[in-house]
Amino acid sequence: MLSLLSTENARSEAPQPARSAELFAAGDGAFQGFVMAHLEGAVLWLQDRQSARLTGRPWLAGSRCQPLLMRPAHPRDVLIAAEEGLACRALSAVVAEIHGNPSALSFTATRRLALRADAHGVRLWLIRHAANPQPSALRDRWRVTALPSRANPDDPAAPGTALWQVELLRSRDKRPQIWVVSHEPDREGAPDRLHFVAELPDRAAVAPDDAHGRDAGVRPAGDGRAAG
Repeated sequence: MLSLLSTENARSEAPQPARSAELFAAGDGAFQGFVMAHLEGAVLWLQDRQSARLTGRPWLAGSRCQPLLMRPAHPRDVLIAAEEGLACRALSAVVAEIHGNPSALSFTATRRLALRADAHGVRLWLIRHAANPQPSALRDRWRVTALPSRANPDDPAAPGTALWQVELLRSRDKRPQIWVVSHEPDREGAPDRLHFVAELPDRAAVAPDDAHGRDAGVRPAGDGRAAG
């Protein structure tokens, strides 16, 4: 089971995503651990055709959510299903994976999703694969990439503790920041946890958004490069 755990450092508290958020995935699957740590209960998980080919079925072992997986062929149908799901109070969240920058994913479409999420109290994660940032009404913008694992103290040739870089690129109510996140395996019956350590608290490396919500420091998520 995954849960969130802040460190003792006051500047390293676990981030709390907004009700509606978009996340740019780097193509390495690291986004799933971060998103699932914020999910529990019934979740509608949507993938368009290209996202399903890229990432396959979401890996949900040990998570606290009960997913309903749907794979609409077209991004337009993903957005329609997401909007309907956000109106269902039986769901705790909707996760919608969309590949690229389809015309259906307009600013108006994101505004409809954000308003629906706020109105019904259902969390929204819009996962962007191989996409360029564009104007969005969603409250947060994140990016998650995998980092080399820590050294394994028992076997130098084996993988050690998994590490990710989590970046808050834009937010309505939080300052942009970068965290290095580690996965703490289950020990002594305790649930698995994600530990957040602030890397660049002031996030000076990323330029502020312009009036339309674009991030000057974001590159297409599919190329696996960090912002310069």
